[in-house]
Amino acid sequence: MTLEEIIIIIFRLIGSFAVFIHPFYGAISVILIDFSDLILMNFLKLGGVSNYQTLDKILDISYMITFLIIMLRFNKKERYIGYSLFIYRIIGVIIYEIYKSRIILFIFPNFFEVWIIGISALNLSKNHSRLTKKNIYLLIIPLFAIKIFQEYILHINKVLDNYTLIEFIEIFIK
Repeated sequence: MTLEEIIIIIFRLIGSFAVFIHPFYGAISVILIDFSDLILMNFLKLGGVSNYQTLDKILDISYMITFLIIMLRFNKKERYIGYSLFIYRIIGVIIYEIYKSRIILFIFPNFFEVWIIGISALNLSKNHSRLTKKNIYLLIIPLFAIKIFQEYILHINKVLDNYTLIEFIEIFIK
């Protein structure tokens, strides 16, 4: 294991705990920290990362566990949906690790993380009541559409495979 991998692991693991401080803002912070390893890999020159996708998926599980703990605060229906989405993603990660095909990450996107963000956002509202079928769809459809688009960009189009994250951002700034 390289020093670069160790630094990324420590940063990501410590960052996972932000969700305990504040579920919504912590979850947003965890997702941003998840992407930070792409930036760290651009700046750190301490031995590189030998298998980024595997390291990233393992570290994703660490923050997903903190999300599972936070989910205990949710009502029964919200938890049931969350557990289902967690299991769906874990199945996808296992299949990915067996076949090493990134299309599997597209087929099994991490809807769990956007569910946690969505429910945590709803919980910010003092008027938040039990989820109805209607507001579940109003929450799920836009969040899941955004997540599918992100997974397409990362794992099918592989945009960041051809550029560093900094170069990718510079393309849109110009």
